[in-house]
Parts: sequence; C-alpha cells; structure tokens
Amino acid sequence: MKTKEIKKILSEAKTIAVVGISRNPYKTSRDIADFLLRKGYQVVGVNPNFTGEIENINVYSSLTEIPFAIDIVNVFRRSEDIPEIIDDVLKKKPKTLWLQLGIQNDEAVKPIEEAGINVIQNNCIKVMYGLVM
Repeated sequence: MKTKEIKKILSEAKTIAVVGISRNPYKTSRDIADFLLRKGYQVVGVNPNFTGEIENINVYSSLTEIPFAIDIVNVFRRSEDIPEIIDDVLKKKPKTLWLQLGIQNDEAVKPIEEAGINVIQNNCIKVMYGLVM
C-alpha cells in the first residue's frame, strides 16, 4: 500500500481496536495503544482473557462485542492465529485491517480484501504514523 493511501487511512480514522492488547504496560501492544490514544484516536482493546479497563482503554473479549463502529482493527496476534479473527472482522466491517510488524497471512486475509476492506500486513502503525502524519 502506498504512503499516500496509508496517510488517508490514518487521517480519516477515529476509532481503533487493538486486538491482542496486553495488561502489561511494557508490551508493544500497550505502547502502541497508548501512543494512538495520545494522538487523539478513540482506542478500544480486544482480549479474550481480560475484559474491563486498562488505563482509559475499554477492553472487550471479542471484536463483535464492541458496541460501535471501528475504523481500524490493529492486530497483535501471531500470523498463524489470524484465521481465528477473520469472521469477527467481516462482521464488524472496519475500513482497515492492520496486521502489525511481523504479522502476515495472505491466505487468511483474502476474504477481508474481497469484502472491500483495506488490508495492511507486516507494518507498524506507530512507525507509519510517524512517517506520514
């Protein structure tokens, strides 16, 4: 995806769901969630092992439990675990599915692309924000 397209995605987005958010403040998922909050996005977390609140971030057990629209689903899961979230992403219909640096599963994301949802793989949202915004 071109830099100009990524800038448009990040400029237009208001709400970002961080799938795989950790309660540990030293984990990358938390660092990036906190960064996105500081940049003015509404951030929600998804973690099937924990629901509640982590420092001003509401955490749900699944994407489909989030009671409002999501612009970007930002994923911190292993590449081989991506098929597990595809149905929920299709139900939630975000504008973009963003798989963080080191996460890529071309086969699993095909239905997402076919549904007209942007897909960014193996790319850090925080790094891209710094480059294009």
